[in-house]
Amino acid sequence: MGRSNLLIGAQMEDATAAAAPFDVRYRYLAGGIRDAGSCSSSCDGSCGSWWGCWQDTSKAPGQYILSHIQTTGSATWQGKARAQIPAITYYELLHGSKTSEGAAEVAAINDAAFLARYLDDWRFLLQTLGSSQALLHVEPDFWGFVRQSNSNPQLIPAKVSSANPTDCASQANTATGLARCMIAMVRKYAPNAKVGLHASPWLSGTSGDGIATGNFMVALGAADGDFVVTDPSDRDAGYYDSIGQNRWWTDTSAAAYLAWSQAVADTLGKPTVMWQIPLGNASQTNNANHWKDNRVDYLFSHLTEVRNAKVVALLFGAGDSNQTTPESDGGNLISKTTSYWQAGGTPLCQ
Repeated sequence: MGRSNLLIGAQMEDATAAAAPFDVRYRYLAGGIRDAGSCSSSCDGSCGSWWGCWQDTSKAPGQYILSHIQTTGSATWQGKARAQIPAITYYELLHGSKTSEGAAEVAAINDAAFLARYLDDWRFLLQTLGSSQALLHVEPDFWGFVRQSNSNPQLIPAKVSSANPTDCASQANTATGLARCMIAMVRKYAPNAKVGLHASPWLSGTSGDGIATGNFMVALGAADGDFVVTDPSDRDAGYYDSIGQNRWWTDTSAAAYLAWSQAVADTLGKPTVMWQIPLGNASQTNNANHWKDNRVDYLFSHLTEVRNAKVVALLFGAGDSNQTTPESDGGNLISKTTSYWQAGGTPLCQ
């Protein structure tokens, strides 16, 4: 997408995005899929959870995403234009199906009526993007639950062709067919976007599981995409300390994660994007929005190893409203991103 260095980005507020030379800014779409064609009061309150109406409801649906595209594309740093790449995490299958996490949401893709609504919402997002550049991250955790149900996604039933005969008539009626259909729809409706499915490290742990995860992603059709997304933790380590769990990165556990990530990338033949990386640091106080963690500091001090592990982007963000954010981390991410840019960055090609 016109960049040659390891990308740095985050889920962040406008002021943070303008405070350092970030490459990527992401937003998270969750809460529900569309049930109405407008955001007016005539939709009886059903629009409130739909991302298409996360804006002034007098405006046409989708303005929230259009504003994201415009804001990132016209970003400035120190008064000079420095456009960022907009990224979108699409996490709507769980909330859209109104089921519980895990086996129930996997079963939901075999419901033709639901899947038709879900793929209609996905199409609307892509049509809203149109010719804009963007990074699209598809359904964190879900594909891990598919793998948990059956290590062969081609044996997980899904009513793909009947749910969306316009775009998916030729796809298999399986979880693989769904994944391939969603990627093919990106090519059709948002041709300048790049898309990646999510590979979950929590299913078997990272040690020795990279090739198996990569093979599952191949069977899923993830190689039709442009990258694959991974996530090192959903909460800060200090928060996990508070509930009696040790989630700190050591040199050994960090190296294991990067080795797992590289094995996934090598098996799939696609690079990885590390996403929703916790933002805590040693100066935090281990309470709400100020939890300690060491992943930001570790990654910025091991960028060559990150690049060598086939990671092309580091995207930081809080996995919960209680966690440390780019706005509450004491300026650590801003400082490290600025220093990274001033040092010339880390070239992706050696």
